[in-house]
Amino acid sequence: MKLDSHHKPENISDRIAFGFTKFLRFVADTFFKKKYGHRAVVLETVAAVPGMIAGMLTHLKSIRKIEDDKGWIKTLLDEAENERMHLMIFVNIAKPTSMERVIILIAQFIFILMYLFIYIISKRTAHRIVGYFEEEAVYSYTEFLDELDSGEMKNEPAPKIAIDYYNLPLHATLRDVVVRVREDEAGHRDVNHSYANILNNKLDPNEEQQTNLKKSN
Repeated sequence: MKLDSHHKPENISDRIAFGFTKFLRFVADTFFKKKYGHRAVVLETVAAVPGMIAGMLTHLKSIRKIEDDKGWIKTLLDEAENERMHLMIFVNIAKPTSMERVIILIAQFIFILMYLFIYIISKRTAHRIVGYFEEEAVYSYTEFLDELDSGEMKNEPAPKIAIDYYNLPLHATLRDVVVRVREDEAGHRDVNHSYANILNNKLDPNEEQQTNLKKSN
């Protein structure tokens, strides 16, 4: 899995998604600066939203049209659950303040409505946004690791919830957790960019899968 992968915007949908992501990145950088643990708490709260909304709408479409979901419902809901676990882990690490909890409530409420609207209007743009979100997440967690490796941040013991979730050794550290979370985010990035590509080309997901299998053989 390539950590520094980037999807270059190819059309107006991609450029809107990319611009929206960069704006939110600017807001996060301005507010949190290098408080990576606190940044993770707030951003993972938002990151857990898209998979749930996309999974729900895909589920409703499947039962409305009485057609197979091509496996996307489970993929999207698994993504939402994984992001929720990231949040639970970093809550144990960063201990959010009362102000940050208020920000979480406001940010989540606004983003739920915003992403729901975007997904209804354009699934392609919605998944591209998540792809770009995850690119930024990979970048942020790489910076987090740099701070830990340089000694700027204390590499404390991993919380029990992270050890249990990732099946880490009992002596695992915060760095081990951040590495695993970054791998998760890279996977979500690739999945959402791939789905946006499928929608952009108006291909059936199964057709795309078969095409990729033929190319690899």
